[in-house]
Amino acid sequence: MSLVSPVESHRVKSSGDVEVATYLEIAEEKKGLHPVLADESRSAIESECIVVLDFGSQYSMLIARRIRECNVFCELLPWDSSTERLQALNPKGFVLSGGPASVYEEGAPTVNPYVFATKRPILGICYGMQLLTHQLGGVVAPGNAREYGHSVLQKTDVGTPLFDGLPQQSPVWMSHGDRIEQLPPGFQSLGYTENSPIAAMGDGDGIFGLQFHPEVVHTPQGMDILKNFLFKVCGCSGSWTPSNFIAEGIERIRRQVGDGKVICALSGGVDSAVVAALIHKAIGDQLTCIFVNNGLLRKNEAESTIETFNRNLGWDLVYVDASDRFLSRLEGVTDPEVKRKAVGEEFIRVFEEEADKLGKVDFLAQGTLYPDVIESAGSGSKSAAVIKTHHNVGGLPSDMILSLVEPVRHLFKDEVRRVGLALGLPEEMIWRQPFPGPGLSIRIIGDVTREKLHTLREADWILLEEVRAAGLYNEIAQCFCVLTSDRTVGVMGDYRTYGHAIAVRAITSEDFMTADWSRLPYDLLARISSRIVNEVPGVNRVVYDISSKPPATVEWE
Repeated sequence: MSLVSPVESHRVKSSGDVEVATYLEIAEEKKGLHPVLADESRSAIESECIVVLDFGSQYSMLIARRIRECNVFCELLPWDSSTERLQALNPKGFVLSGGPASVYEEGAPTVNPYVFATKRPILGICYGMQLLTHQLGGVVAPGNAREYGHSVLQKTDVGTPLFDGLPQQSPVWMSHGDRIEQLPPGFQSLGYTENSPIAAMGDGDGIFGLQFHPEVVHTPQGMDILKNFLFKVCGCSGSWTPSNFIAEGIERIRRQVGDGKVICALSGGVDSAVVAALIHKAIGDQLTCIFVNNGLLRKNEAESTIETFNRNLGWDLVYVDASDRFLSRLEGVTDPEVKRKAVGEEFIRVFEEEADKLGKVDFLAQGTLYPDVIESAGSGSKSAAVIKTHHNVGGLPSDMILSLVEPVRHLFKDEVRRVGLALGLPEEMIWRQPFPGPGLSIRIIGDVTREKLHTLREADWILLEEVRAAGLYNEIAQCFCVLTSDRTVGVMGDYRTYGHAIAVRAITSEDFMTADWSRLPYDLLARISSRIVNEVPGVNRVVYDISSKPPATVEWE
């Protein structure tokens, strides 16, 4: 099918989103399940798809999450996704995110003409609205003043379905430096604010633009606007649920695996547990779970994982102690990217060897999540940046023999947990805090040695023990210790010491794409520090990490 662009490009000045300081907007209670799945084989449910095109906004992921909170299937794709990829999804509508670019700059992101050619509803947010104006014949110009933060939207068209049920005046959250000077032909203003004469626009045929951000909690009626777009404009039904995901996932696994055998990389965490449960429901005894002790686990973790698995699941489990080979592979390695890739490759080699012992094995299943893919630049955009290579994505060797089965590759952590609950997995598995595949190797700054591992294990054990005793384990998304590369001067028993500095990290997060540091009580921090310094030889200082993500990441390496 040939596509003809219905628009011409007009070069007009248009600066995108101004950076917004607030990163965490997802703290409220979530309902239902809102997963994003691979697009190889689509079902009837998946055909009700909304595509969010990412133009670089820090809120792009949040837009996708808001849509999924409405139980509507959606995929977040790079703005430069191919026409073929968009066609394959056959979306019921598009959302154009904000972004930091200016449309007049050389190489600035633009909307694929196919989006307009589909005649499907479109919602442009901030820079997305500027792009709609720019590409459809309107004019965007610098504003008299930047509009940043809270503002009040005054509706000028009470009949638009986008604003159905909203009051005449609504608080909204702005973050922009330009404004719409002239509407594109066929559009009319739907609302204004003090500094934006055109804060919302529509063409009466399903294309809308919003200068403000409906996806953030600072726009109280934002979810109402998004629901109106999804259900009253796009005609979505909101039928995506955990049970639907499980049914579709089982069917997809059966189609992919057929009569083949699968080994599952079991780590003890909720991701691999959910993967194992899904695959076992799909193919039963064709699955064998393998737990590899890479020598980089926390104190008593191997024993605890095996005991929990046998007590709750009881399927075939192979235990492999590969500590020596992993530690040998990491000897002298200090670069965190090299660590991650070395651990990723070594895992694959161990699994391949174990697969040989089981006979003919065709597939390796692992609990890869959407944040792993995004941070490893696995979204497919040529403009995507590698934040860090996850051992199970960018760390995989190119010559691996086994084919991958990754049923939760496009889910967030909280979504995986909902699937786990729907599968009937025990809560001790569901709410276990995440632990990275490279293990303690990326929590030791610098080279990894057995002595450093022992020091870190003991400190981490004390931290987790105290957090559990305080009843805060399930309220914190993740907490752990980092053995820094710094040595500091101290005094113990009237003698000078020159010991290690331990950093304590505790965060709150729902999807691990963004995170905030946890405000642990001072008395709890005092107990943790006192115990670590007194009980862990060679440590004389404890510091607390109060960095959010972004700008930091959850792990230090």
